[in-house]
Amino acid sequence: MLLALHGGLGSGVQFETNSGFDGLATANGFIVAYPDGVTRFADGTGGARTWNGGKCCGPAVTRNVDDVAFLRAVVKDVAKAQSIDRSRVYAVGHSNGGIMALRLACDASDVFAAVGAQSASLETTGCAPRRPVSAMQIHGTADTNVPIAGGKGSGIANFTFAPPRKAAQTLAVADGCRARAEQTRDAANRDLVLSNWRACPRGISVEFLAVEGAGHAWMGHPAQSPWADDYMGPPYMKLDSSRALWAFVSAHSR
Repeated sequence: MLLALHGGLGSGVQFETNSGFDGLATANGFIVAYPDGVTRFADGTGGARTWNGGKCCGPAVTRNVDDVAFLRAVVKDVAKAQSIDRSRVYAVGHSNGGIMALRLACDASDVFAAVGAQSASLETTGCAPRRPVSAMQIHGTADTNVPIAGGKGSGIANFTFAPPRKAAQTLAVADGCRARAEQTRDAANRDLVLSNWRACPRGISVEFLAVEGAGHAWMGHPAQSPWADDYMGPPYMKLDSSRALWAFVSAHSR
């Protein structure tokens, strides 16, 4: 089972349309759920939907929403309705949704075997998973919404982010992996530079894939509106984030 978490300002329906995970689920025989984050008001009104990833973002943080508990409950509800392998439950997200997925690696390691994120940082403190959780991040070097070096994001993001690569290092240390990552450039696509922590317990792995020249938009899938291009820039099309993240997380189990 996969939880696919939309970015800030998005929705489950939007991410379902934009990500292509439905096709992957059909082809690979897994269940995918697209939950919604919260808006400003409890009745669902008040604009943009966000997730409480710790310090980010928006209404979910100001309302102190317990999204870790909510997403645990989503998994339980799906498990009641469908037959799922509880050792192979994953979360993947974009931007604020990716921040939330990374938080789940810290705070819900008893549920999730692996997580993946694109254009995200770790915005929770004291990451201490009960058990190691594999994690993969994908990040564009030209992302101005969540800068790869960390710092103030541009546009609507308007938030000072921790360096995204630091998330991978934090999770690697929490998982008990070797402190130093091996770095390789992809032979077929020279834009891709992979930092890989493989010396981890029980087959756990942590990866950070830097994509040179890529921005904030979900990679490999055309934007669904001109507004999205204005906000995030055009998507990088030589890598499909959905396929890459699914290939990574699905290789792991609890």
